Amino acid sequence: VQLVESGGGSVQAGGSLKLSCTRSGYTFRSACIGWFRQAPGKERDGVAQINTRTGNTYYADSGKGRFTISRNSTRTTVYLQMDSLEPEDTAMYYCAARSVCATPLANADFGYWGQGTQVTVS
Repeated sequence: VQLVESGGGSVQAGGSLKLSCTRSGYTFRSACIGWFRQAPGKERDGVAQINTRTGNTYYADSGKGRFTISRNSTRTTVYLQMDSLEPEDTAMYYCAARSVCATPLANADFGYWGQGTQVTVS
């Protein structure tokens, strides 16, 4: 399973960004896609996840209200729409995959990771 993130960048507070996670490889091992973020000096925390087969979603507290996770029709790409961004959202954002969705979003439960995309909000 290979995961590639894109869409990060620099934005002013109140702005929006849409991150993409493109998946290739064994889809049955990556049916559940999650988004995580890690700010400098902090642990990596879960933001949201989606079951790419059913479309069911789950949001951690950090992702509720301003973030929306979705997938495309071919289930090869998962998006994270981020609105009303705040400086506190500045972090490296990663997508990760596992075979089955469960809660909470724990780093250790995801076996496949992308390289990350930087989001900076000023």
